[in-house]
Amino acid sequence: MIEIKELFKNFGRNQVLNGVSLNIEKGETIVILGRSGCGKSVLLKHIIGLMRPDSGQIFIDEEEVTSYSNDKLYDLRKRFGMLFQGSALFDSMTVEENVGLGLTEHTHLGREKIKEIVKEKLRLVGMSGVENLRPAELSGGMKKRVGLARAIAMNPEFVLYDEPTTGLDPIMADVINELIIRLRDTLSITSIAVTHDIVSAYKIADRIAMLYEGKIIFAGTPEETKNTTDPVVKQFIEGSSEGPIPTLE
Repeated sequence: MIEIKELFKNFGRNQVLNGVSLNIEKGETIVILGRSGCGKSVLLKHIIGLMRPDSGQIFIDEEEVTSYSNDKLYDLRKRFGMLFQGSALFDSMTVEENVGLGLTEHTHLGREKIKEIVKEKLRLVGMSGVENLRPAELSGGMKKRVGLARAIAMNPEFVLYDEPTTGLDPIMADVINELIIRLRDTLSITSIAVTHDIVSAYKIADRIAMLYEGKIIFAGTPEETKNTTDPVVKQFIEGSSEGPIPTLE
């Protein structure tokens, strides 16, 4: 279980997180909705220890982690996989080298064992046979799937998804959504996805939370989200310019 309590983070005068509190149950997929730039990715970086809050606490399996030393944070991150918004593949490496990077850097496994694991993870995401290709030879959807194979290469307990369907056409976005569901069911992963893609949220989420003005203002099942009377959440999921959420002139 991940428990986030009263998390605050400022960047200069810009208050990004303003008392975020949220519980994430083991084995569930929770989707955090919010407008671009509202702090969703910043929240993910706090969960994985890439950023430290100005104040507040994060508990993972009842242990407070924001005060961890760098060495302990290094070990904590091994329990997480992350699919970055732009996939974040290294252009100079092959697909095999990208997916196996964590195994090469953080384990004592031999080359052949790593190749075996990489092959299996690529099979799980429907990308068998591309081990020797480089990122420049892949489409956007293929890069996402390779990034996902890398995220699960070390059998993490938690996988964080930063805008997993951004930049994809609707069909490929649905392929990624199906993969997220299948990996959760197959590997018993706790998944945290941040997105502004309502279709994706409804499909993959056990629960949906809304981040607005630095706080979680709503959390509920997809059905509860669809039926909400909260004016902010309602405006966002309907994609309406009319409502309490301000729009740029």
